[in-house]
Amino acid sequence: MSSLFKSMQISSSGLAAQRTRMNVLSSNLANVETTRTPEGGPYKRKDVVFSAVSAGPAFEDYLNETEDAQLKKVQVMQIHEDQQEAKRVFEPGHPDADKTGYVKKPNIQVMTEMVNMIAATRAYEANATALNEAKSMAVKALELGK
Repeated sequence: MSSLFKSMQISSSGLAAQRTRMNVLSSNLANVETTRTPEGGPYKRKDVVFSAVSAGPAFEDYLNETEDAQLKKVQVMQIHEDQQEAKRVFEPGHPDADKTGYVKKPNIQVMTEMVNMIAATRAYEANATALNEAKSMAVKALELGK
């Protein structure tokens, strides 16, 4: 039964990570035209950095014979801010335009963000399905014990 709970733990970590990713992607899409932020300048695109971490307690990791045998779960390590230069667009009437009429806008590609959102949604759905299947197996195992 312990491995069943571990599979639920791994799936739930995937759900949490993909939820964070979808929130960041939504923020990017919502700020595609934001030219002024509290930090100054245009909004900077953000991206989530994932890492695989051990799914078991530290002591249990020492008992495993090989590194490959260890179960891993996903964890959000950081939310990375894009360091690329903002794109310059000629809009002389814009309130944030410089003396030459150019406005610095976020370096966000809407289509790329939408593709990333679809991928995150599919990964979320896959983790939700895996979690539901593990839950279903746990229920079946309990029914067998009756």
